[in-house]
This record gives sequence, C-alpha cells and structure tokens, in this order.
Amino acid sequence: MSDAVLVDTNVLVYVFDGSAPEKRRQAIRWTEFLWRSQRGRVSTQVLHELYAVLTRKKRPVAAREEARAEVRRYLAWRPIAVNASVIEGAWDLQDRFALSWGDALIVAAARDSGCRHLLTEDLQDGQDLDGVEVVDPFRRAPSDL
Repeated sequence: MSDAVLVDTNVLVYVFDGSAPEKRRQAIRWTEFLWRSQRGRVSTQVLHELYAVLTRKKRPVAAREEARAEVRRYLAWRPIAVNASVIEGAWDLQDRFALSWGDALIVAAARDSGCRHLLTEDLQDGQDLDGVEVVDPFRRAPSDL
C-alpha cells in the first residue's frame, strides 16, 4: 500500500469549525501537511458529507458558494468513488469489525484505493482494519506517520 491518507469528513469540517479551536488547529495542521506531502485523499462520500454539513439548514458553517469552493478544492485529492467494489467491501468490513455503515464505507474506500491510513476521530486510534490504520488527528501528529 502507499502512504496515502484518506481523510474523514469530521477532520475537514473542523477546518471551518471555530467552536472547537484546538481541534480546528489540529485539523488545519493535518490538512496542510497532506497538501504539502501530496498524500491526502478523500472519497466521494466524504465530499458529499462535507458539503451537507457545511451548508446544513439550522446552523450552516459556510455559505453555499464557499462550501462548493472547498469541495472543489478537494477534487485535487482524486476522490475515490463509492462503487460496487467499495460497497461489497464495506459489507464485509461491517460484519467483521462491527462498524457502522458509514464507517465501513470509508474504510472500504481507503482500502480499495491503497491508502495505508484513515484520518478520523470516529474510530479507535491505532486500530488496523484490514490493512488500513486508523489515525486520530487529535491524538497524533503528522510526524507520527
């Protein structure tokens, strides 16, 4: 596998979220590292979720055009499509590791695209999910990779 890192939606949302300043600083630190090293990846699921969260009706984090610009920016990270292979793999991961459907989809996308790491706070830091290591960006630094 490569040293590519698939980034979960929560990390990208924290870049915009001023209500959690320390998490925001860490998310910015990680995304800047991934841009510089050209190791960042996302899935189409992540981009969909990012836009939905940033523009949600009750408490939008960004205006539509700003959110669209952010999603477009991450298109440079060669989004991994949620296709038949990812779905089949996600079912297997969901059953083997007792993951939620959304988590299983993102792990399957990471695995299918050859990402060695998944940057997320939603799963256990250090956990190996069929060759994809979970990295909690709020417990570890980019230099830990």
